[in-house]
Amino acid sequence: MASACALLNQLFLFLLLWLCALSSSQAAHHQPYSEFRYPFIKKASSFSSSLSSSGQGDNTYDYIVVGGGTAGCPLAATLSHKFNVLLLERGGIPFGNANISLLQNFHITLADTSSTSASQYFISTDGVLNSRGRVLGGGTCINAGFYTRASTRFISKVGWDLKLVNKSYSWVEKQIVHRPKVAPWQVVVRDSLLDLGVAPFNGFTYDHIYGTKFGGTIFDRSGRRHTAAELLASADPHKLTVLVHATVQKVLFDTSGKRPKAAGVLFKDENGNQHQAFLSNSRSEVILSCGAIGTPQMLLLSGVGPKAELEEMKISVVLNNKFVGQGMADNPLNTVFVPSKKPVKQSLIQTVGITKRGVYIEASSGFGQSNDSIQCHHGIISAEIGQLSTIPPKQRTPEAIQAYIRRKKDIPHEAFRGGFILEKISNPVSTGKLKLINTNVEDNPSVTFNYFKHPHDLQRCVDGIRMATKMVQSEHFTNFTQCDKQTTDKILNMSVSANVNLVPKHTNDTKSLEQFCKDTVITIWHYHGGCHVGKVVNRDYNVLGVNRLRIVDGSVFDESPGTNPQATILMMGRYMGLKILRDRLGKAAGV
Repeated sequence: MASACALLNQLFLFLLLWLCALSSSQAAHHQPYSEFRYPFIKKASSFSSSLSSSGQGDNTYDYIVVGGGTAGCPLAATLSHKFNVLLLERGGIPFGNANISLLQNFHITLADTSSTSASQYFISTDGVLNSRGRVLGGGTCINAGFYTRASTRFISKVGWDLKLVNKSYSWVEKQIVHRPKVAPWQVVVRDSLLDLGVAPFNGFTYDHIYGTKFGGTIFDRSGRRHTAAELLASADPHKLTVLVHATVQKVLFDTSGKRPKAAGVLFKDENGNQHQAFLSNSRSEVILSCGAIGTPQMLLLSGVGPKAELEEMKISVVLNNKFVGQGMADNPLNTVFVPSKKPVKQSLIQTVGITKRGVYIEASSGFGQSNDSIQCHHGIISAEIGQLSTIPPKQRTPEAIQAYIRRKKDIPHEAFRGGFILEKISNPVSTGKLKLINTNVEDNPSVTFNYFKHPHDLQRCVDGIRMATKMVQSEHFTNFTQCDKQTTDKILNMSVSANVNLVPKHTNDTKSLEQFCKDTVITIWHYHGGCHVGKVVNRDYNVLGVNRLRIVDGSVFDESPGTNPQATILMMGRYMGLKILRDRLGKAAGV
């Protein structure tokens, strides 16, 4: 009997140890800095360097990528297969952050305006609220997830190798892209688009073709987001170092020769201590992948830009280039609110209508199921009644804003039923500029997009709003929402209240579609430009006038690729990584 008890005790102890080991293993797997999947991700303060360094030693790299976002992550992962790479990201990690990972919490990250948020909000001088990614994975951590490729026209225009482009798209898609479980709302959108003549129905496809289709998504079927940061798992862990909370202050230049050449970067860690990292040899490069806002800002802070603006900020001029920060554009978005008498399942972008009028139609429905989400100021579109935009600009005091937030707690949940038809124009002719307001890289620069400054853009918006209102009035929607057919005036009145920006509203918003477009314009984060090809970079995205400095992100585009740019910017990171390896190593690149 005693031996049997001893045996049982041993079995119990073994089981207990096994469960502890399993629990420990699972906990390790979910650690933010997983030693198994991402052993190379470290806090910036772990970096050992000295400001007196001459560029020799352990802090030298073949490539220094500034910005661990949509393009930076696949770029760094690819380059690491042949070279030592340092990837510097000013934000933290997305892993384990439910507001980033879960579809139902989509609005919450956008509503977080704290200094540690994954989403850094900025307001353009036009009065439109916008967001920049501030996290490893960049915009893929805060966007609506829709994944669709660029048109073949765009690929041809920028001069990319189509075979390598398709190979690079596939590399991304195999790792983080999913086929959506199409929501009922999105099916109604499809049917009403087809009735309007936005045909044919092209089914599920990544391709950019005229008609109506379902696209891909970086949300899997359980509603979990997969970001660019996950592409780092494809890196060589021995040749890649990723530092988070590493805020690059500027690019360091060697100006002793005929042409300035990038030598390294100066960055600050999470404790405020400064570090320098340097390039290892004459063929090494600093690559800026800070996005369409961050990259021109970084060039200016580093002394590359319009001489007068740099001198005004007391920045030493490395290279006078009047085009840095010019040609900023954002695809203007206007939405029509669709009420519903029944709760509607939450969905982000799944259906898109690609018209021949230069207008794209998309849709979203429902809102986050958490109570926190309903209380938030959602940034892009909100279904509340009575908005901050109804407060005159001079009365938007901190107290008034807080009172507005408190009042939202009394808004009935019914106001969040229904959804939106999204209308945006492709390739806006209207452009603006970016300009520094100070030399603090953590502050947003001044950005102007000049929405609808060109009449052609305004006319396309009017066409799009007409299409959207017809969709809301269609039997497909009235049957689904169980609402009576609304007049155009009533639809527009509800939509004026539901869209959030800081543009003062006019009494004729519902009488003039032109005024409606101007007063209800918002963004869907498709801003681009500021470092155009032929003006700031060459066709290989090397910065003109300096050596060893390249740009790989949407700041080089003069149009946003496809209906939604994230697929192409993800692909661009992989594509340019492969191209750099091929150009430098030839057949030895093995890619």
